[in-house]
Amino acid sequence: MSEPQPPSVSGTDYARLKQYLIDIITRDLETRQPPPEQRQQVASQSLSDAFGRTHLQLSDRVRETLLGDILNEILGYGPIQPLLDDPDVSEIMVNGPRRVYVEKKGHLVKSNVVFENNEHVLRVIDRIVLPLGRRVDADSPMVDARLPDGSRVNAIIMPCAIDGPSLTIRKFRKDKLSVNQLVEFGSLTDGMAEFLRACVVGRLNILISGGTGSGKTTLLNVLSSYIPEEERIVTIEDAAELQLQQEHVVRLETKIANTEGRGIVSVRDLVRNSLRMRPDRIVIGECRGGEALDMLQAMNTGHDGSLTTIHANSPRDALSRLETLVLMAGMDLPIKIVRQQISSAMDLIVQQSRLKDGARKVTAITEVAGMEGDTVVMTDIFKFEQTGVDSEGKIIGQLKPTGIRPLFGPRLEAAGFKLGPEVFGATAADVLAAGRQRR
Repeated sequence: MSEPQPPSVSGTDYARLKQYLIDIITRDLETRQPPPEQRQQVASQSLSDAFGRTHLQLSDRVRETLLGDILNEILGYGPIQPLLDDPDVSEIMVNGPRRVYVEKKGHLVKSNVVFENNEHVLRVIDRIVLPLGRRVDADSPMVDARLPDGSRVNAIIMPCAIDGPSLTIRKFRKDKLSVNQLVEFGSLTDGMAEFLRACVVGRLNILISGGTGSGKTTLLNVLSSYIPEEERIVTIEDAAELQLQQEHVVRLETKIANTEGRGIVSVRDLVRNSLRMRPDRIVIGECRGGEALDMLQAMNTGHDGSLTTIHANSPRDALSRLETLVLMAGMDLPIKIVRQQISSAMDLIVQQSRLKDGARKVTAITEVAGMEGDTVVMTDIFKFEQTGVDSEGKIIGQLKPTGIRPLFGPRLEAAGFKLGPEVFGATAADVLAAGRQRR
């Protein structure tokens, strides 16, 4: 059977020509079935041969664009593949076929990427979720997934997405950020980094709080890197994206229900199961439901050194949200009992913020110091103080200690960390004065 004649490449015929070549290459790949490592090479050669048979005379720019679009459709994720390949793009937001936005260096901009129609967006979504055994359709219009490189994906389609399917991708950094880089970026100071390292190694329970896109997961990765190599770590996530470098790590991921509505495995199920796995540390990617109660109980029964994140705009808000999540577990607990559980389990809240200029900073490190009456007592150990905005719109401020030493200082010393007074803001004159008083 002879191939259909290719269309010319004027106006709407560009889309027809592209689809004509995609159909040929797809059939060729299905027939030849090359191994995965040769798929790119075979597709490129097949495309070059098929295009040569069209005898179309195109400018170099149009030809490169056409062939690139086709390979992206066959081997990648369609129009957004160039955005995924762009190291400056940290997030991709598809609000429909014609409205694709990206985040670059902390700022949102509209890209020139477009899809053909809603069905084109749906095909890309299916290409992401189907290999993971997940689905998205009218009965299940929302899905969380991840790309093979670990990038986090959320998709929502009609009828919930009124203006067409929406796709959001939080890109995975191939070069994992180190604490030294965060210090260079001004996200935290050397003193804060030294303090946080002592807190992780000293097995304090740490809650990382922050808004969407503030850098909570990045900070969680950095803090997790301080966990000693010899400890057994269990990570629990909705969509696995943590990049722990230790060898003894067990990664757990939730599972959605099947088409019959059965087989769901929630974060709460995984938290309960993790307690039977003899973990030295439990790291929960994000606390967002009733698993908060199980997490607190684990922290209060010997599983020290646990780490998790939560959506909140301040340390006080983080505790309020944690209270709400505990109540979501369905237990009819008095609020005072919930607060006692939180105050005895949590040691430290690290507030991560995305400032108006796009910069991401640790804006507070706060100790959970216990209870006074019905109120949880909190003490800021480090704080970001904004002093102004420069002519370019960048926020001017300083990360500095408050001068208050945490009550859990003896626990850090027992773990081998004797932090000097300068870490907490004492000046040389203060240190000399304290020495004279001791004499």
